[in-house]
Amino acid sequence: MVTTFIGVAGVALGVAALIVTLAIMDGFQSDIKKKIIDAQAHVTIYGRMQPRDMAAVRSALGRDGRLAAESPFVMGQAILTFNNRSSGVVVKGFDKAAEFAVNNLKNSLRQGAWWADKPARSAAPELVLGEELAKSLGLWIGDEAVLVSPQGAAAGMGILPKMRKFKVVGLVRTGYYEFDNTMAYCPMGAAGDFFGFAGGANGVGVRLKNIDTAAAAAADLRKALGFSCTVKTYADMNQTLFAALKLEKFVMSLVLALIILVATFNIASNLLMMSVEKLRDIGILRALGAGPGFIRRVFFWEGNLIALTGISLGVLLGVAVSVFIAVYPVVELPADIYYITKVPVELKVMDILSIAGVSYALCMLSAVYPALRASKVSPVDAIRYG
Repeated sequence: MVTTFIGVAGVALGVAALIVTLAIMDGFQSDIKKKIIDAQAHVTIYGRMQPRDMAAVRSALGRDGRLAAESPFVMGQAILTFNNRSSGVVVKGFDKAAEFAVNNLKNSLRQGAWWADKPARSAAPELVLGEELAKSLGLWIGDEAVLVSPQGAAAGMGILPKMRKFKVVGLVRTGYYEFDNTMAYCPMGAAGDFFGFAGGANGVGVRLKNIDTAAAAAADLRKALGFSCTVKTYADMNQTLFAALKLEKFVMSLVLALIILVATFNIASNLLMMSVEKLRDIGILRALGAGPGFIRRVFFWEGNLIALTGISLGVLLGVAVSVFIAVYPVVELPADIYYITKVPVELKVMDILSIAGVSYALCMLSAVYPALRASKVSPVDAIRYG
């Protein structure tokens, strides 16, 4: 009974640990993915587009029924300076109505407001910064900073860097550090004038009705637009991050699966001890006419009972612990350091079924050798020496 209980407990703890770990890792992955998608389009088209080129792109987008919204933009790299501090930034200019239909950037505003639809002509263009970028430069709402373009403008004395003063009117916090520390947003007209795309654009963001069709939609757009444009999905632009998360999940699953593997050795040792203790009983059964197959089935049923009991208890325990962590703030993270204050949890049915299936296969493999050994016992020797 003791060894059987240890075997069941080992399988249950291994399954529960694996379920809880994968639920937490899936939660973090989904949280990061949501933050990326909230600040980006599902599919982005890059290329220098004048009004005539933009019409061709819009025509190609209009023929695809999977697309829900589109937003042209002007994007470029620049240097933002303020009070002897400077930082490289990515400036994105867009039309608010179109952009907010493509992503959820509107909901990321934390301080101030987005730029006015009709700003005064003499006023400096308005700029919305990522919160981390503003902190690093010491900027606040109402401050004026100078944007310097690395693409120089021709002058009488040669090529001089293009500079323009912008007024900070808002701060955004997407929850994704790479965006909050590097992005600056402004009206599309101001960005077009600054980067030399007046009247045109160098990209179009696209929102899909179903994000799962992003790869297929991007492939079709590449065929329709040809080599003049580059089409990338949100996964393509963050493939290093997603690959790292996927690898981390796989390695953690492999390490925690060793707990289940150890439990299977307990099951094998328990069945081997049983075959020794029940040697006389096995001999009597063989003498009464039970064949080797019957003995094998008995031991397989014993292993099956231990496996199913342990896996069932493990699934119940793992789901219960995951739900408890999701509902109650067992681990609280400081809000001034982390973007999330509690551990995210996401239970996936396929993960639970995969864990249960692999665990059952390992447990049943551990019963093979004891069953084969018990079925080969000679009935005469078992009765005489058992």
